[in-house]
Amino acid sequence: MLLYHFDDLCKGTFILLLIILACVAYTYMANLRRQTDDPKKREYHPFAIILAPFTFFLFLSLGIFVLVLRALLFAGFLGVFTIFLIGLRKPVLFVWWDMFATKIGDPLLKINTRLIKMAFNLWAREPQPI
Repeated sequence: MLLYHFDDLCKGTFILLLIILACVAYTYMANLRRQTDDPKKREYHPFAIILAPFTFFLFLSLGIFVLVLRALLFAGFLGVFTIFLIGLRKPVLFVWWDMFATKIGDPLLKINTRLIKMAFNLWAREPQPI
């Protein structure tokens, strides 16, 4: 039962491999047809065509691994956050948020206020007699 659709999986993988090879070979040939002074012309090695399916499946596997790892990290974060919220009855999060927001917000407000005063002071100043 586990290998019931294995032949379909192999056929689909082979078709995807042929599509990847066709795309890479076409791109290589199109690059060869470009003029030597064309800025889009690149120097590709012919062996790169043969390596393309392997690197595609390697990057696909790596992408799936990263996706699964991110999902597991998010699940762990949700579990720890839930335990944290149930375990602590005091509003520690609000206190931490207040400290964090004021530590970042105060300097930004000071800088922005100073910039606004400088800009509008230049416009509001009346020419002074000499």
